[in-house]
Amino acid sequence: MRRLLTAVAVAAVVLPAPAAASAAGSGPSWSLTPSGSEARLRGLSVVSPRVVWASGSSGTVLRTVDGGRHWSPAGPPGTETLQFRDIEAFDAHHAVALSIGTGADSRVYRTADGGRTWTETFRNPDPAAFYDCLAFTDSRHGLALSDPVDGAFRVLSTSDGGRSWSVLSPARMPAALPGEFAFAASGTCLVAGTGGRYWFATGGGSAARVFSSKDHGRSWRVATTPVPSGPSAGIYSLAFRDAAHGVAVGGDYAVPSEAPRGAAVFRDGRWTAAAVPPGEYRSGAAWVPGRGAGVLAVGPTGSSISRDGGRTWTEFDGGSFDAVDCVAGRHGPVCWASGEAGRLAVLS
Repeated sequence: MRRLLTAVAVAAVVLPAPAAASAAGSGPSWSLTPSGSEARLRGLSVVSPRVVWASGSSGTVLRTVDGGRHWSPAGPPGTETLQFRDIEAFDAHHAVALSIGTGADSRVYRTADGGRTWTETFRNPDPAAFYDCLAFTDSRHGLALSDPVDGAFRVLSTSDGGRSWSVLSPARMPAALPGEFAFAASGTCLVAGTGGRYWFATGGGSAARVFSSKDHGRSWRVATTPVPSGPSAGIYSLAFRDAAHGVAVGGDYAVPSEAPRGAAVFRDGRWTAAAVPPGEYRSGAAWVPGRGAGVLAVGPTGSSISRDGGRTWTEFDGGSFDAVDCVAGRHGPVCWASGEAGRLAVLS
């Protein structure tokens, strides 16, 4: 199923404080603006309120340096057949993009000049590998995740900002379940914290699980979650506020309007089911900085918000989006979401 997923649009989001929304008598809502692209953007990286990168189908990479007023094409030339499902940016000039697919379609590109030029720094030589997403703990240290090869998930590592990559030993990676894989839906099947922490989420097998590492991916632990799993079902996105607070969202891409147990909450070292989940498939999630327990989740059937750390969710929009990312701003948090058909929307 991961091979069939495809998304594009970008949305600027400013999440109001709960008190302000209540005082106004209304909740958050999307306001659409044009992106100038028809690609489906599943990769999204918010650097600051002014600098955002997005990536997607047909070799598309977009960049804004003025808070979304203008978007400029910034993709590597000659990559029109590739799908850039994930992008991680560090500033207006430096970014690393991952294309997904079997064998040589899985590649990593790096730019240091705002997308004017790119260098291909990794091309997957193994036809059994399929890379889904990447994440960085800082501007130098990052990982990229592949579906299982020879019974274990494969992980690439960089310590020089994506200039070079090496495959980590699978010796301390728990065995994959039969049929288990990760979903390349929003670039958030693998996420990073601080101090070498990473988490990645799975589905496809008999259980939806979350793997965690505290040492830059050299060793991993795995926990089973209450989110249902199946051939096209499982956890599609993770979001962590810190090492002790996280959420997982997902469902079944083949049945997007129904996901009665499609969200879970990480507290006290364990995963429990959300008391009131979004109820529909959600492919992307993001913690909102400065809002305590505020979390956003998006998917092709709508967007949901939680104000209690993922325990209960409320749908506030029925439009299609695929990924969401947030950053702290001078006047409050700023979030962006990406979706299909070149949509750009600001959440007010």
